[in-house]
Amino acid sequence: MRAVVTRVSRASVTVDGGVVGEIGAGLLVLVGVGRDDDTTHARALARKVHELRVFSTDEGAVSLADLGLAALVVSQFTLYADTRKGRRPSWQDAAPGDVAEPLVAEVVAELRRRDTVVATGVFGARMQVSSVNEGPMTLLLEV
Repeated sequence: MRAVVTRVSRASVTVDGGVVGEIGAGLLVLVGVGRDDDTTHARALARKVHELRVFSTDEGAVSLADLGLAALVVSQFTLYADTRKGRRPSWQDAAPGDVAEPLVAEVVAELRRRDTVVATGVFGARMQVSSVNEGPMTLLLEV
């Protein structure tokens, strides 16, 4: 699994003109699922996001968990685009929707089991994602 994680002061997802998920300060997490991923990968990704020390305090670097901040999780199969050849991306490494959807849901569930407030997009929908990047701080995670 792959995720692009951005530290934000706020972020939201809109579908068909209505906001379906939004957070204040926290992490925007764009999640891509590969063909070989399973629930072990989903739980490991959630743990990594939960414990990632990307926030600064007087005591040093701390995590989302330490500060009790929220996460906005949005599925994004395009993270598995292969652009090495030609001008048209290949999606062959991305998991099909029926495999990816429950794994994105497992990332969300695992974050919630860890007492993180989680907002989400809508799997497979055409979404508009808005965010205010803090730092800027954007990382690529892979498990």
